[in-house]
Amino acid sequence: MDVVIATMSHETNTFSPVVTDLERFSGGRGKLLSGKEARDVYTGTSSCVGGYLQAAAEFGGNVTIPIIAGAPPSGPVEAEAFEHIVGQIVAAAEQNPDVLMLDLHGAMVTDSFEDGEGELLRRVRAVAPETTIAVALDMHANLYPAMVEHATLISGYHTYPHIDMDATALRAGRIALKTFLGEVRPVMVWGNAPMLPHVMRQGTDDFPNRELQQRAMEMEAEGALAVSLFTGFPHADINNAGLSVVVVTDDDQELAERWRDELLETAWNDRQSFVYQVEPLESSVARGGELADRQPGGPVLLLDHYDNTASGGTMDTTEVLAEILRQGLEDVAVFGFFDPQVVLEMESAGVGAELTVSLGGKLPMPALALQSKPLLLTGRVVLLSEGRFPATVAMSRGLTMNMGKTAVLRVGTVDIVVVSRHIEPFDPGCLRSLGIEPTERRYLMLKSRIHYRVGFMPLVKHVVECAGRGVCTSDYSELEFNNVRRPIYPLDGINSREGL
Repeated sequence: MDVVIATMSHETNTFSPVVTDLERFSGGRGKLLSGKEARDVYTGTSSCVGGYLQAAAEFGGNVTIPIIAGAPPSGPVEAEAFEHIVGQIVAAAEQNPDVLMLDLHGAMVTDSFEDGEGELLRRVRAVAPETTIAVALDMHANLYPAMVEHATLISGYHTYPHIDMDATALRAGRIALKTFLGEVRPVMVWGNAPMLPHVMRQGTDDFPNRELQQRAMEMEAEGALAVSLFTGFPHADINNAGLSVVVVTDDDQELAERWRDELLETAWNDRQSFVYQVEPLESSVARGGELADRQPGGPVLLLDHYDNTASGGTMDTTEVLAEILRQGLEDVAVFGFFDPQVVLEMESAGVGAELTVSLGGKLPMPALALQSKPLLLTGRVVLLSEGRFPATVAMSRGLTMNMGKTAVLRVGTVDIVVVSRHIEPFDPGCLRSLGIEPTERRYLMLKSRIHYRVGFMPLVKHVVECAGRGVCTSDYSELEFNNVRRPIYPLDGINSREGL
């Protein structure tokens, strides 16, 4: 059987000023992967493409890969980039493959479309009306009707941090292949709830998402083909942002609807637990200092969660680092700052040189009333690197991480990693590859939200969440929502989802 596997993945933060052009989808390679090169990179990796390749191999599928296009979260996707990627996938679909396996995100917004994935699927279905289409989606998908209407089946991640990407695609791929062979007949239903869960309350280590995802997996064990509860991505000012559920059964509409309604009702009843309470920055950093003094023996992690590149942050806001320096915390490893200009200045100065740099605060954030300011720092260049390391944690195992040209600036006892590519610090290799052993530091400062847990949680003694500044703010009052459907919780004080 003929199988096409393709990726078009982007989580769009509509408040982010970071440009999403075609180059951003290349992973720093300068080109988009396809064909044998893509197969060689992704086979055996803990990625959606890796999972799809495994499914196709199990069933003896003849695989074609027209394009792999995945970009770090950022602002709306430029029309030119979207049209190029979609064009490659549609061209492959025009060859009428038996099965099309798509690695999508579910929260792509473009210059022209609120629902980028739905538009892709609409175009694909127009040229391949009989093809079985499997779609793997991120847990932060903002679901639209077109996604469900034009896909044969949808399957979403059950974990956050996302350590089941390959398992999700393997599940979707197997169902699709069995569908083509006539072994199952997928019936798919969906629904959403008028709620915007805070990302900082979406981790699957925590109530209530832990229990919701566990129940979804129980439903799969009890006979559903795929059950997906999408917590949604709230930093997208679009109509359908928020929590949704998709249930796929084997020709059992009634069961699918009953399980969908159960999950939506449970999530709605737990809506208050999805609300994040913000701690003032000065007190959180001070609390981190007290924890290190009172219970030594492991690093205290200071989490700069307002500026997480994996949610579209600029990765260059300075408020948390400035407060750490103001309070005099010592022996700190910081990851990291996106500032290619400073990397070039440090590279020109050379290892061992002392210099003064204006770090961060360079990307204006029009969506926010308060802007970040550069930090004027004097320090010593202690390392220069090409910024590549192999991922070893479950989230991206088997892939090479690319930070771009990277430098480490030492200011007193604070080591600051400065990178040239936006990258989430979920793998300790981001520090160890630069000669920094995280377990030997008194403090770590990471620009992350939840993904840090997959690699850093076992290494740290305490985690202190620090509210700095950035377009990933956990304070919804700092953002202006004009397009999301209303009323919606917690932006509006609603107590019922009936009729909404």
